[in-house]
Amino acid sequence: MVRNNDITLSDVKRILRRYWWVALITTTVCAVAGVALAQLLPKRYTSETVILVEQPTVPTEYVKPIITEDLNRRLASMQEQILSRTRLQPIIEKFNLYPKDQDGIYTDEVIARLRAAVKITPMEPMAGTDNRQLPGFEVAVDSHSPELAQGVCSEIMSMFLEQNTKEREQQASRTTSFLTKQLDEAKAKLDEQDGRLAQFKRQYLGSLPEEEQTNLSLLTGLNSQLEANTQALSRAHQDLAFNESLLSQQETNLRAAQTGQNPETADLQLNALRDQLANLLSHYTPKHPDVVKVQNQIAELEKRRAAEPAPENTEETLPQRPAPASPQVQQLRAKVRQDQIMIADFTKHQALIETQIHSLQDRVQASPVVEQQLKELTRSYQSALDFYNELLKKRQNSAMAADLEHQQESEQFRVLDPPSLPDKASFPNKPLFVGGGVASGLGLSLGLLYLIAFSDTSLHTERDVEKCLKLPVMVSIPSLDLDAASNTFKTPTSTLVT
Repeated sequence: MVRNNDITLSDVKRILRRYWWVALITTTVCAVAGVALAQLLPKRYTSETVILVEQPTVPTEYVKPIITEDLNRRLASMQEQILSRTRLQPIIEKFNLYPKDQDGIYTDEVIARLRAAVKITPMEPMAGTDNRQLPGFEVAVDSHSPELAQGVCSEIMSMFLEQNTKEREQQASRTTSFLTKQLDEAKAKLDEQDGRLAQFKRQYLGSLPEEEQTNLSLLTGLNSQLEANTQALSRAHQDLAFNESLLSQQETNLRAAQTGQNPETADLQLNALRDQLANLLSHYTPKHPDVVKVQNQIAELEKRRAAEPAPENTEETLPQRPAPASPQVQQLRAKVRQDQIMIADFTKHQALIETQIHSLQDRVQASPVVEQQLKELTRSYQSALDFYNELLKKRQNSAMAADLEHQQESEQFRVLDPPSLPDKASFPNKPLFVGGGVASGLGLSLGLLYLIAFSDTSLHTERDVEKCLKLPVMVSIPSLDLDAASNTFKTPTSTLVT
């Protein structure tokens, strides 16, 4: 007797000894049902293929791959594209997998059935390796015919291979086209910056920072030239004054010789020497040899004039024709003209040097401002140049990657195992169904045995009596039955007295 769902080991043994045939019958029936179900259910066949992901033959250090997206994501994207309605409908029509509806089109339910029959399973990387890249994936197609399963699996496999090649080539082409467009725009901006920089250098030629030292050197040289020209101009003025004084003296002497040296001629000569002295003193010191010489001539002429008697003016001076100039006078006149030309040249050259000095000074003063503007233009030009070179390098890498894609040397899908032709059905699996039937029979038998034990109200032990009567057992009287045939006692039974 079972109370409060408390089943002991003795109860279990007693139930099994008495009702063992229940477990046997239920297990056998369920196993037979599993075999029958496996025979009756429609058979399904699975064709499988393994596609490996081959790494690029050229190391990524030399040619960087264009497609850096994770392969798992790309595989999921390709799976969605391949299992779309537009890609699956041609397969259904090619193999005539499912019938059309009344309108002659395939319903979404038909597409969903084929989509459910295709399973894509990524392969796990080998344990213990550092490379976590997806090594490949498996494609399995389930169908009611082995040939159809193999055919559909071949179509799905081909779609994956074509889709991968197409996507990589399109990605390489789009990347190259985009980089080419960006490179053209960067080149236009670089040319614009180059033009601005060249125009700025032409506009401020001579005031550029790299020409500052040259300008200072030129300025120093022009200052030296100006000083030398000033000294040369001063000497030319002195020579002109001296030659003019000599010319005046020679002309005075010449007139005096023509008129017989009268006092008026002496006065004119004295005045000319004094004018010459004043001119020399304006350029030289009183100790200069030319000044001393003229002073001596003035002193000598004054002595000679004082020693001469006064001339008689009884006779009226008759005009005389001027005599031709002497060679000395002509030579002095030529020197005077030469000095005047030299003074004009020195003056013009001095003005030119001063103009150049002012121009160089303006350039040197404007050099800091020009340097500031040049730095801004140079930074803009350098930024444009760096951006252009970077884009050019990327475009070249993209072009090489595109060549690898066209030559099938980049990351590719390779079929390791072609789609198999299944020789036995993958569903239903008879051992699995039989095992499931046996397990179900055992579970059912255990349930039945528990119900039997739970519904049993007979008393078998002292414990059952105590629980039923709620009184202690005082004495147990055994009953002995004599077996006449064997002359032995049967198993005694106890009579309980409370």
